[in-house]
This record gives sequence, structure tokens and C-alpha cells, in this order.
Amino acid sequence: MTSTEAGALRRLAPPARRFLAHRKGVLIRLALWSLAESGQAFLVGHAVARSVDEGFLAGDPRRGLLWLGVALVAVLSGARVVRGVFAQLAGVTEPLRDGLVRHAVDRSMARAAPGGPGRTDRAAVSRLTNQVEIARDSFAGLVLTLRSFVFTAAGALLGLLSLHPALLVVVLPPLAAGLALFLVTLRPMAAAQRRALAADEALGEHAASARAALRDLTACGTGPGAERHGADLVADAAAAARTLAGWAAVRTAALGVAGHLPVLALLVAVEWLRGHGVSVGALLGAFTYLVQSLLPALHTLMTALGAAGSRLLVVLDRILGPEPEPEPELELGSGLESEPASEPEPEPEPESGPSTASAPAAAFAVHTAAAPAVELRSVTLSYGVRAEPVLDALDLRVAPGEHLAVVGPSGIGKSTLTRLVAGTLAPSRGEVRVAGRVVTGRPAAELAALRVLVPQDAYVFSGTVGDNLAYLRTDPSPAELDAAVEAFGLAPLVERLGGLDATVRPAELSPGERQLVALVRAYLSPAPLLLLDEATCHLDPASEARAEKALAGRSGTLVVVAHRLSSAVRADRTLVLDGIRAQSGTHAELLGRSPLYRDLTGHWNS
Repeated sequence: MTSTEAGALRRLAPPARRFLAHRKGVLIRLALWSLAESGQAFLVGHAVARSVDEGFLAGDPRRGLLWLGVALVAVLSGARVVRGVFAQLAGVTEPLRDGLVRHAVDRSMARAAPGGPGRTDRAAVSRLTNQVEIARDSFAGLVLTLRSFVFTAAGALLGLLSLHPALLVVVLPPLAAGLALFLVTLRPMAAAQRRALAADEALGEHAASARAALRDLTACGTGPGAERHGADLVADAAAAARTLAGWAAVRTAALGVAGHLPVLALLVAVEWLRGHGVSVGALLGAFTYLVQSLLPALHTLMTALGAAGSRLLVVLDRILGPEPEPEPELELGSGLESEPASEPEPEPEPESGPSTASAPAAAFAVHTAAAPAVELRSVTLSYGVRAEPVLDALDLRVAPGEHLAVVGPSGIGKSTLTRLVAGTLAPSRGEVRVAGRVVTGRPAAELAALRVLVPQDAYVFSGTVGDNLAYLRTDPSPAELDAAVEAFGLAPLVERLGGLDATVRPAELSPGERQLVALVRAYLSPAPLLLLDEATCHLDPASEARAEKALAGRSGTLVVVAHRLSSAVRADRTLVLDGIRAQSGTHAELLGRSPLYRDLTGHWNS
């Protein structure tokens, strides 16, 4: 037994004793029904032996049939015994479930109370549903299995003794040897199961993260390293599986020794038993005890005890054990603000009425003079009711004019974050504000006046070059267009196409050229917020640096989902998303306190 299991047993022993001490009446009634089960097991084999010796072999078939009738009544009475056992079992298992539910609710409420630790108890639902039901079912299975084996074995062994003491001399040694071998396997088998489970979880986690980061692994050249790590995990899982299989083979041998060797021993010892006065009926009764009662109970015990006991111990320790220490890392929703996150007073919604293209922008400009450019308040997003959250209780404030980079592994929620800020995706919980206004549910015209979102695959339509560049701004001057083209290094492309009045055929442009057109379009937009969702991924580093420099020099706020390390270095602040945690800071600050950011930097540099 490991030190973890020993500690769990020490913690659980006192509450277990108190729980059982308050249910003595139920336990006594359960024991009485179990005694009836012992009597049933005793009668079946004894009646078979008497029917042979005193009935059929003695020339009295009526007496033999009468004893067989007694055996039949004993078998049929098993249904009533099982019903009584389950009725009393409910008096133990249901209070256990109720007590565990109350404890889980009390713990969750204590964590949420003002005087408590003040953290959300995200495991409360699991404890109230899955874990409590596992504990209840495992406890019920253990009670049924242990009770059935103890009382059935007692009835069968007492029956063997009543038939002839010599029968126990033959049956008990292999039975005791098999049980001893089974008990020896319990601890190493449990340890092997834990190692196999841990190895399987590690391999699954690596496979999931590698699948989600295939593009990053390819781009950074770290695929061979990930492959070697995966091979090591596969080898560890295979070794753990082989160890588990070895102990499973020993347990199977124990079941064979205890479950089948007594029958073989009886067959081999028939001549010796007959020489010591054991009758034919007693031999047949002994076989009946073994096959009908003792061996099935033994098989159930061996197959159920190990798994159910380990599972019950782990779950009870999880529910009743001490509170886990809070993680030292920042949770999503804590410590991400560039300044103290005071709650602004809610502003009145604009009155409905006629609107023009410029009216929303003017209304927002009046309203948001001092509001953060972007504000997320405890935002959670899950793609499905039971799915794990992509973003979980995220708080974030981006100041007007700030340049923020967002980094993290592929699939971690960076694109989800930009869609939430853009108002094209509604959060499951929480609130998203841009320039002081909630964006969820806003009309498209109002959202367009607030922000521009440039995705990875830029959109270019069939039309003139000038129409594509000025799509988000209806009145740019020729000088503004020329300055934007020059700032992004787009002049060679415009000249190749034939000038601003030339027609664009999107299929003839490369992905990088389409991205540059979309970036110039966003640059010319009057919206105060630009969101780039890896919008420079098709550009070379020099073109990317030039584009981001132009966008950062534009009046307004810039949020960039970074594709390269250089994007994070150029930003005023970087937000690192790591599933259930997030951190923000400058490049130098994050190198010192974010292991994930250091890993990403290492991948990018290599």
C-alpha cells in the first residue's frame, strides 16, 4: 500500500466508524438476512447428500425426492433472501450518498462564501453527480460481495463439516492457497493499475496537444522532439501494461487455484475419502457445495474486490479529504488587468430611432471617452453544454491605444477570444465590452463602427484595387490611399495590377498579397479597434514587421493574435493563454514568470 493510500485510510477511518455506528439496526438486520443465506447454502448441499444416501441408494425414492424437494425450496427461497438483503442495503447506501452530497454542498458553499477562500469550486458538480454515484455503487458492490462470500462460505464449509470432516482436509488447502495468492496480488495490482492509468493519461494528453499543435510543430521544426517524447510515452504505457498484465495473470492463477483445484482435489481423493468412511451422497453434496455455492461466491469476490475497493478509496478521499492547496499560477480572470479593474457605472442604452452609417460611431465616441478599449468580465465560453470551457472566467482590460499580442498553443482559444471581442460569438457567461458598450447582440452597423476583424484567410472581392482598399471607408482621399499603399509596401502589387482603378481578380493573388490588401483596408477603417487573428501568417517576417508597425502607428487600439515571437516583442503587452490559466505582461516579464511563454519562445527561436 502506498503512502497516499495509507494516508487516505487514516483520514477515512474515523468518519467510516461514525457512519456505521449510527446504523447498527440496519447492519443487524442485514446480518440476519445474510444468516438466512448461509442457511440456504447449507441446506442445498446437505439435502442432496441425504437424498442420495437415505433415499435413492437406500431403495427409498420417496425419501430421496423429499430431500430434493427441500433443496428446491432452499434454492427458491434465495429470491426472498436477496430481496431482504437489498432492502436493508438501501438503508446503508442511501444515507451514504445523502451524507456525501451534503458534504460536497457544504464545501462548495464554504468556498463561495465571503469569508471562505473566495475561489470558484469547479469540481463541485462532479462531486455531486459522478463521484457520489461512483462511491455509492462501489460501496454497495463491496458490501454485497463481502457479505455474500463470508456467509455463503460459512454455510458451505459448515455443510462440508457436517457431511464428514475429511472433506475439509481435501478442500481447505487449495482454497486457502488460492485466497492467499489473491490477497498477495491486491497491493501490487492496485499500484500497477495506477501506473497504467497515469501512463495512459499522459499519452492521451500528449496526443491531444500534438494534434492541436500540428501547425506549430511543423512551423517551428519541433516535430522530431515531439515524436521522441511520444515514443517514450508509448514505451512507458507499454511497460505499465505489461506489468499490469503480469499481475492479472497471477490473479487469474489465484482464481484457478481457489476456484477449480478444490474440485480436482475431491476427484483425485475419492478413493482415499471412501476409505475413510465418506459416503457417495456426502461426496455428491461436497461437489454441490463447491460448484453451487462456494466457488461462485469466491469468483465474485476476486473479480470485484480489487477494482471496487480502489475506486471507492480514491473517490471518498477526493470528496471527504482535505481541501487542495490553491495553484500558485494565476487563474483565468485574475491578474490580467493593466490597471485596477474598477466597475464602471452602467451607461444608458441609446434610444432607438433612425440611424446612419456615421451615427453609431458618433454615439459610441461620446459614450466611450474614458472607457477601456476592450473589457472582458468573467467571460466563459464552451462549445456545448457539457464541453470543457475554451475560456474560463477570463477578466481582461485593454487600454485605448494599447498594442496587445495574444499567444498560446494552437486550439487554446486565441481565435475564440477575437471573435468574442468582435461580437460575432456570444459568451456562455460573462460580458464583453468594446469602448464601454456590450457587443453581444449589437447590430452589424454598430459593430462595424467599433472594430475591424482581419482573419487568417483574407477576403478580396472582384472589383477595382481602390474599391477593395476603401471598402471600410467611403471617403478616402487619393493622398490617403497612396500613403497607406506605401506604408504597407503594396506599391509593386498595385503597379503590377495596373493602378488603383485596375480590376482585381482574387484568384490571381497569392495568399500574402490578399492579406496585404485586407490589412490596408483595416488600416483605412475609421474603427478604433483592430483585431488581427493571425492575419500576417502568410507574410514573410519583414513584411509582417512593416505591416504591424504601420498598424501600431495608426490612431486606435491593436490586438494581434501572434504568429511569430517578433509580434509579441513589438507589442506593449502580451496575453498568454494556457487553457485554465492566463498571464499578461511585457516580453521580459513573461520570460521570467510564464513557463509556457518560455516554451513558446524556445520553439519560435529554434
